[in-house]
Amino acid sequence: KSVLLRLIADLDPGLGEVWLDGRPRSSFSGPAWRGQVMYLAAEPAWWSSELAAHFDAAAWQQLPALALRLGLREQALQTPVPQLSTGERQRLALLRALLRKPRVLLLDEPTAALDEDSTRCVELLLEEQRCAGLAMLWVTHSRAQAERMGCGRPCLWLEHGRLHDAVPGAEVRP
Repeated sequence: KSVLLRLIADLDPGLGEVWLDGRPRSSFSGPAWRGQVMYLAAEPAWWSSELAAHFDAAAWQQLPALALRLGLREQALQTPVPQLSTGERQRLALLRALLRKPRVLLLDEPTAALDEDSTRCVELLLEEQRCAGLAMLWVTHSRAQAERMGCGRPCLWLEHGRLHDAVPGAEVRP
């Protein structure tokens, strides 16, 4: 599942073509594609121990309010990245991606390291983003989460390298 997301994000070489709004990936420069189709890894990378280095000035100004919505304490924004918990890093990476305003967000287990309350906060924020027009491809091992976040929209199920039409037992409606 992660490989599929990485292929769509154009992070790994592959065969075939991915399209966005009637345009093939090959018609975009790599940076232009990755600015519109953003991949959020299950364990996001951080290139600096200073959190502010990962955000431009405008995004950094918006970060405190969004971080609070995800249950992050204000102190976390001043904590060196290596000292943050896995769940804090995961939520901050999600905010980093959202503040870059991609058109498509590829989410690889975005709540895997979170408790139930934090998971619900992330789900609510992502549902708001979806309603505002953000397209998402979400990988999860949680059937309950797939059903919650699917909300009647098509859900795909990947098992042993084969793609199926729906999460087993879930009703798929157009």
